[in-house]
Amino acid sequence: MSMSIAIIGAGLGGLVLARTLHHHGVPAAVYEAEASREARGQGGLLDIEEHTGQSALRDAGLHESFRALVRPAEDAKRVADSQGQVLFDWPGSTVGPRPEVDRGDLRNMLIDSLPVGTIHWGHKAARVVTTTNERPAVFFGDGSSITADVVVGADGAWSAMRRAISGVEPVYTGTCFVTIQSPDGRQLSPGSKALIGSGTLTAVAPGQGILVHHNADGTLSGYVAVNESREWVESFDIEDTGAVRDLLARRFHSWAPALTDLVVENVTSPILRPIYALPTGHRWDPVPGVTLLGDAAHLMSPFTGQGANLAMFDAAELAKYVVTEPAHVDRAVTAYESALFPRSAQVAAQSAANLLRFFGQDAPYSVVELFRQRQH
Repeated sequence: MSMSIAIIGAGLGGLVLARTLHHHGVPAAVYEAEASREARGQGGLLDIEEHTGQSALRDAGLHESFRALVRPAEDAKRVADSQGQVLFDWPGSTVGPRPEVDRGDLRNMLIDSLPVGTIHWGHKAARVVTTTNERPAVFFGDGSSITADVVVGADGAWSAMRRAISGVEPVYTGTCFVTIQSPDGRQLSPGSKALIGSGTLTAVAPGQGILVHHNADGTLSGYVAVNESREWVESFDIEDTGAVRDLLARRFHSWAPALTDLVVENVTSPILRPIYALPTGHRWDPVPGVTLLGDAAHLMSPFTGQGANLAMFDAAELAKYVVTEPAHVDRAVTAYESALFPRSAQVAAQSAANLLRFFGQDAPYSVVELFRQRQH
């Protein structure tokens, strides 16, 4: 039976779905809003979990290629208080259960694993139409449109696909990130290297924190986190780098000078990232020929480290159902969603709890306890 599958979004989840289907001889088309793979940076390092992300990459036939991207010992974790006292220090591993890879490298590996022409760049989904007796149709911002037997929304936090079948929008969690990075590739000083360690430093206190990574090339990338109101976020002028630098210097003035300097010296091209999340138990009624995966289905705060992992696992699971029942695609999608909803609700609940642990009244000791649990 010939079946057309359209995947909206070329993030990790959408790409794993396309690759896994291709691996099993099922073609799919991917439609991505960005103009090209180089349109923007892809962020920092990701922990790839053994039973979710790595499992998905095995199903896609890419586990060995993934292993070649692993950065040994960069899964090191250090937790400090606001005065720089180290409370937890794990040195990392050569081959652990949660190896780290660069998100951009992983995405490029997935793109390269697909037949040329699979990804249609510059196609931002604007509207989705679903009817009982017709195939779903996706209309793009450039005026073009497509129909398919199955349309999968892998289009992220502000998913146009989700609006068509759920109508639920993410809610601001009360925590906001500001990106920081080394200016022009400047190397970290010996003192900053010693402060961060070989992997990730998490320095937190109630209501705020510094989460930074010592990159393999000797530079820094990461975030400053603050608990602030939505009104504060909306009034924040991220375009004025000097003002951002001054605001963060004031916010962290009582912290150890080395930590405050780590922030101030690396406010170069800041990006404001308010943390949004969908309701923990987000679900939708079945819609023929349409479903969601990844952030489109279960956007959550990043404090389980499972966002990318869960998106890839969703994709691999959906591919399994579709490949198993190609003649009964609606039944396959319903079975996928029946497993998706409880799985994602459990992780989302843990993520919401961890957000409170990171910046609540018990921080940083609550974070130390969390990291200790993860090592067992």
